[in-house]
Amino acid sequence: MKSGFFSSLLYVLSFCILSFSAWSQTRAGEEYERNYFRNPLGIPMLLSANFGELRTDHWHMGLDIRTNRKENYRVYAAADGYIAFAGVRPLSFGRFLIINHPNGLSTLYAHLKEFSPQLEEYVVRQQKQRESWAVELTIPEKTFPVRKGDLIAYSGNTGGSQGPHLHFEIRKTATGECLNPLMFDFGIKDEVPPVFARLAMYDRGISIYEQKPALFTVKKTDSGYFTVPQLIISRKNKISFAIEAYDKVSNSANPQGIYSASFFWDEKPVTGFELKKIKYGETLYMNAHIDYSYKSGGGPYLQHLSKLPGDRSSVYFSEGGSGIIELRDTNRHRVRIQINDVYGNASHLHFMVQYRGNPDTPSVTPPDNNRFVPGIVNVFRKEDFEVYTTENSLYDTVALQYQRFDSMPEGAVTFLHRFHNPSVPVHDPFTVRIRPAVSVSEKFKTKTVMIRTWSGERSVRKAVWEGEWLTARFGDFGHYQAFIDSIPPSINNPGPVEKNDTLDLSRSTRIVFTPSDNFGIRSFRAELNGKWLMFSNDKAKSFIYVFDGQCPYGVHHLKVKAEDLAGNITEKTWIFKRYEYRPPVKRKPAARKSTSKKK
Repeated sequence: MKSGFFSSLLYVLSFCILSFSAWSQTRAGEEYERNYFRNPLGIPMLLSANFGELRTDHWHMGLDIRTNRKENYRVYAAADGYIAFAGVRPLSFGRFLIINHPNGLSTLYAHLKEFSPQLEEYVVRQQKQRESWAVELTIPEKTFPVRKGDLIAYSGNTGGSQGPHLHFEIRKTATGECLNPLMFDFGIKDEVPPVFARLAMYDRGISIYEQKPALFTVKKTDSGYFTVPQLIISRKNKISFAIEAYDKVSNSANPQGIYSASFFWDEKPVTGFELKKIKYGETLYMNAHIDYSYKSGGGPYLQHLSKLPGDRSSVYFSEGGSGIIELRDTNRHRVRIQINDVYGNASHLHFMVQYRGNPDTPSVTPPDNNRFVPGIVNVFRKEDFEVYTTENSLYDTVALQYQRFDSMPEGAVTFLHRFHNPSVPVHDPFTVRIRPAVSVSEKFKTKTVMIRTWSGERSVRKAVWEGEWLTARFGDFGHYQAFIDSIPPSINNPGPVEKNDTLDLSRSTRIVFTPSDNFGIRSFRAELNGKWLMFSNDKAKSFIYVFDGQCPYGVHHLKVKAEDLAGNITEKTWIFKRYEYRPPVKRKPAARKSTSKKK
């Protein structure tokens, strides 16, 4: 027993040394030039999220740098170059800019509160010319040259940000491919290795989405992590694994994403993944990288160590295998999984696998008409309901679930159709076609929308008529039904209306509209005295205008127009006055005279 223990320990240590050496080699090269970029903030670089961290429907494509829960920190150019792009993107980057650098790389800075004064003036001027608050501006090369350390913006909390911070990315200028910024060495010290939390095993004779994984707890010892039990018995002869793991950074309590994982079978490298660079066009494949169904059911992220059939991402690498293991004997096989952070800190998980089943009876589900498979166009047809996928819609085989409900609430023109459920992810959007159950007159055909619902979630699309069918595209499975929407949006008053129908906004610093609609707002427009007035819509809830030079003191005419997804329009106008407001001075109560008599 002792000799076996020491041989295993020597095996573990030798792989630790080899893996660290290989990691050091992967960091070398001109692609990751050290000291080229500086910290884009003037405070120590502390991270709330790293590159490749798992997020809803995507990998995190940069670094989230802490700003002490405050806004208005100065943001500096990370290197020489020129500002090539600036924009305002609600529910995403918010206010952001991109600098192109002479080394062929670009840096992105997002969730900004304001740009530098000259750039801010340029962006506002473009917004007014285009009459749009949300803009995407390509800027000529010589317009805004910058030197390393120049002020370019102020940090904020705009767009999809959940709290003040700076989102920072490094990209290849030519392709837009995002690189892991930590490969460029920003001086962050980290001596803490990543952590294993759980192991999952799958039967790869059937679809990932037709099973629940076998889960194993892990235990940390002085010689690494081990599963409980250490010997895993498999009744299936075709298996794969996934891990729950996270990284920790020195001087930081919050867990972050791991950089890489490698899978070894009987001391031989097989496969793994490395979050070194990711293209924006492939970030949705994160849903194939994880056990999406397990996560959607409330579980943690489980990261697959093997590709699913429909996964076309580039994060996986092969060392001669796919990570799908075919068990052809009943021997005990040694498995090791190694995880790394970007600084080379590594952890190792060890266990044994033994097959105890019948090799002649593989658990393969034969294809039939009730399944959608990845890699082809799939078609599902019923009398009044159809679904069409693309070749890239699915990651693994889906056993279809369909049900029609003959319920038609007010405004509905079709029955309610359930097609599978959203615990299975979709990559490319698919087409849904529904035949109406009632006659729809021509005047209402332009007012039809299709709705997808599930457990309180709702997404709405403008339906397109194709002969007698209604068509729309969706990115999730669920319930589908079409409605006629003839109800226009409602628009709130921006302030109390006086007797002469005039608003007094003298006490206000801004105007806020929150238009509402039964199926959703498509567009909003405001005009002040006949000219377009810029309202922000940063969090996609309310439209806000903060009084500026476009609205001086005086009497003004305000016109607002809101359009819903079906094309219904509401217009409202107000006359309002705005004058300098001075709060009344509160007078101190007069001191009471004493009524007591002197003795």
